[in-house]
Amino acid sequence: MVGADDPDTEQGGVNPGTERDRVDPGTGRDGDGPGTGRDGDGPGTGRDGDGPGTGRDGDGPGAGRDGDAIVATAWRLAEAEGWAAVTARRLAERADVDLGELYQRFADRDAVVAAVAVRGFADLAAALTAARTAVDRPPEMWPAVMTAYLDFAYANPEIYDAMFAYTPDLTLGAEQVPETVAATSDELRAALAPMAAGRDPDTLTELGWSLLHGLVMLTRGGRLRPEAQEQREHLLTTHLFPPP
Repeated sequence: MVGADDPDTEQGGVNPGTERDRVDPGTGRDGDGPGTGRDGDGPGTGRDGDGPGTGRDGDGPGAGRDGDAIVATAWRLAEAEGWAAVTARRLAERADVDLGELYQRFADRDAVVAAVAVRGFADLAAALTAARTAVDRPPEMWPAVMTAYLDFAYANPEIYDAMFAYTPDLTLGAEQVPETVAATSDELRAALAPMAAGRDPDTLTELGWSLLHGLVMLTRGGRLRPEAQEQREHLLTTHLFPPP
């Protein structure tokens, strides 16, 4: 049950919030670390920058009015205070649902995290789509999509962790990959395919995604030179994947 992982009642269990200490610069909380960059309110932050967008209705665990409220509440609470603060009691109180309803919709804490991650992929895919379709020429797609991806990752660090660190089942290699995960990959592929120049577009997509993810995590971890952030992004945009 969700309550089994509630830090208010028990010390054990897997708690995604225990890794909060490794997130220092670029978390978006104080805006003074490398990678917070831009304006800290990139696409995917949803309504007024404080929660998930609507995503795709009915997509993912816990769908429905109460389920959506629980997911939105978990999103906001995680970004504000870290995943350690996302307990069954606080979720129920802030989402204005009974604990029994929470238990019916989500079997345990991991199910809540997974639902937030699925919604995160929906918002990320929507942001990438908007960026790709806003430009006129194919060579402009990758720079636009890359910028949208980095904006989302830096603006939503805890959600990004839920998507990539705490939910190993949400992978393209899974038998039943959620539609929102596949949609994110499809948008990256659509942006990179025009620059394939005879190379396999799927492999190019995997490489591009790997580079973006590595840049995000190393920047947030303070492992890279802050003053070279713009130069790294420019290199990734124009030189590693040059137009044919």
